[in-house]
Amino acid sequence: MRILVIGINYAPDLIGVAKYTTEFCENLADWGHEVRVVTAPPYYPDWSIPPAYRSLWYRRERLNDVDVIRAPIYVPGKPSGARRLLHHASFLVSAAAPLLSSALWWRPDIVFVVAPSLLSAPMAALAASVSGASSWVHVQDLEVDAAFEVGLLRSGVTRRVMATVERWILRSFDRVSTISAQMVRRLEHKGITPARLREFRNWIDTSLVRPGSNQTQLRAELGLAPNDVVALYSGAMSNKQGLELVVEAATALKDSHPAVKFVLCGNGPVKPALMQQAAGLPNVAFLDLQPLDRVSELLNTADIQLLPQKGEIADLVLPSKLAGMLASGRPLIAMAEPGTGIASEVDGAGLVIAPGDAGALASAVIALAQDAALRSRLGAVARARAEQKWDRVSIIRSLEREFMALPQRIAAAAQPMPQPAMPARPIEQVTTGSRRRPESSGRLFPRPSMRPQARGISSGKE
Repeated sequence: MRILVIGINYAPDLIGVAKYTTEFCENLADWGHEVRVVTAPPYYPDWSIPPAYRSLWYRRERLNDVDVIRAPIYVPGKPSGARRLLHHASFLVSAAAPLLSSALWWRPDIVFVVAPSLLSAPMAALAASVSGASSWVHVQDLEVDAAFEVGLLRSGVTRRVMATVERWILRSFDRVSTISAQMVRRLEHKGITPARLREFRNWIDTSLVRPGSNQTQLRAELGLAPNDVVALYSGAMSNKQGLELVVEAATALKDSHPAVKFVLCGNGPVKPALMQQAAGLPNVAFLDLQPLDRVSELLNTADIQLLPQKGEIADLVLPSKLAGMLASGRPLIAMAEPGTGIASEVDGAGLVIAPGDAGALASAVIALAQDAALRSRLGAVARARAEQKWDRVSIIRSLEREFMALPQRIAAAAQPMPQPAMPARPIEQVTTGSRRRPESSGRLFPRPSMRPQARGISSGKE
């Protein structure tokens, strides 16, 4: 099949939506499908485009058998609500040309949109209509609801207008998927019929993130003692997480429990304020986002994984970092209300506490820090859950089967439909484009030959 993917985030961005979109596309390409991505330059979570990608024109490259077209966009240094809207609107405008060009000349079988950015979805629906392709929108975040719940947008009139537009956009697609059962129910309440809804959760490569000793090189680099108990947060640093609560908990424990250390790893717009808040605290350390080849080491450095979250958005997102936390075999402390998607995923693998309560967070950290046997039991459940429910290959295969069950465009009906095959190389070698150099680059709109070379089960790539 030919699959046209539209999403604002892609490799070499390392975390969040970019990671999943990239791995999804690379797996499909490795299994023999032709995949083209229309995306933006990398910018997340720093909200800054690297110098090598700054351009007022389009850029085309080939990453791990995926044809990637990057459209220029506006990236605000300080992303307020209005600036975020302008940011997404700029992608809608700039992505239109490669989208419609691909629809007319490349003729995809499926047009697959990743939200964020939902604002670009109408153009993708038009591209599907023009090409006769099936259309699919995948909702990683309920971004309209989240923007109002965390206070980025406030006007009641604006909310009603945006909710109406969101419902219209979602209803224009043949299939709508999202990453948790709770978010599926939210979409039902927005008027999407159950027959068109699918759950397509995020994943982790459990062969790459594995439980190991907490006496890592990274622990030594941070100057942590062997018997220190490390509580780790790793991920984006934005308004959604409520990370100031972690610093408040650290402040409460700095004198009474000096062996408990808090490590906050990541980047984002609220990081400078967090560092200022934590200034002078001997039990708090900050790290920049770590490269992929140190992710397992980072997660193993922890004795406890922290998943703070603002209560207002507990069922509007299912944090992508959760999969790695579970795979590390460490217990979690999650801020979530009972019955939410986060609470159900963490149940039995950690402690669930009320959102917004720094005192409850401090108490939960102490409870786990003082009970190594409890940490071990909860961590074992976490690892087992990652292996059973978050396996990368089985999740992407399930979506591939859904794709192949969709009506194919008439022009492709006479062609035999490709059957799923075993990956041409071991899954641990199917990495994101951020870890391998582009294979080729070229002009934007000419139609290259993208038919995959013959691939057999024994024809692995190095």
